[in-house]
Amino acid sequence: MTAKKPFRFSWQAFDATSAADWRRKAQTAEAEGYSALHLADHYLGPGPAADASHPPQTLAAVPAMAMAAEATSTLKVGCRVFCCSYRPAAVLVKEAMTIDFLSDGRLELGLGAGWIQGEYEAIGVPYDPIGKRIDLLEETIEVAKSHRAGGLMNIEGKQARAAGFEGAPRPAGSVPIMIGGGSPRVLRLAGRESDIASINFNNRAGRMDGDNVVKYSTAHGTSDKVAWIKEGAGERFDDIELEIGIYFHAVTDNQRQTAEEMGRAMGMDTETFLAFPHALVGSVDYMCEELERRRELYGFSYISVLDRGVDGFAPVVARLAGK
Repeated sequence: MTAKKPFRFSWQAFDATSAADWRRKAQTAEAEGYSALHLADHYLGPGPAADASHPPQTLAAVPAMAMAAEATSTLKVGCRVFCCSYRPAAVLVKEAMTIDFLSDGRLELGLGAGWIQGEYEAIGVPYDPIGKRIDLLEETIEVAKSHRAGGLMNIEGKQARAAGFEGAPRPAGSVPIMIGGGSPRVLRLAGRESDIASINFNNRAGRMDGDNVVKYSTAHGTSDKVAWIKEGAGERFDDIELEIGIYFHAVTDNQRQTAEEMGRAMGMDTETFLAFPHALVGSVDYMCEELERRRELYGFSYISVLDRGVDGFAPVVARLAGK
């Protein structure tokens, strides 16, 4: 088991009703003790191309991150996670490092292989086989680390190129790299290369699939995922921060009934749902105790909470952040 790390929390948001609303979200996250505000890297607004694979996202990640950084003074900003297929690697890294430079070092650079097939088709990006997309993720990580290190870049990958120039601007901070996913190859890569390993569903099917959640992301499946990170990390495992998203949460004194109803909608019985690492239902006291239990069991110290219902989660953040 990794050495116990202090808790951090991120608020993951997908939309805003106005510029003022977006500033308010960023400032509220900072005031309530969240470490970071994260977006996701998706583009489909309402319409027939969108499906139930992901909540609608009205904001493009890069400008929204920049505005959130401008509206705050200590809050980290990031994307959980950038899809490496949507931009040339050198362009993505340049944009990210510019945000870090302009925010005085508050970027967390999240990178992933991409997964929603319907989105690729809707925006005209080739949906390559999963192996090729992970290859690109590896090459993008190489570009990011080369830019972060300084000096002349000389990367000639099969898909990514960054050669004959220095990375500019120089980042103002350390730019921790988060690598997110749910497959063995991606999580071993995260163990080998990341500062923050983000555990998610295995979405290689290209859509949200019941097996991704019910079969492969329960307590047992999550233990397997942590083991893959360990395999990739070797001796550096204790240096990695483990992060997970809490996608289904409710602060309630009626835990059993709430968990039964939420679990039934996902095809889980009550006990399975209560142990589901991507869910957290119960009183504030229970939530704090359960997060501490999961830190002991899996090593999770960095918790991302979805925008929906996030206000009720503030007491948990207040009690655990930094402890």
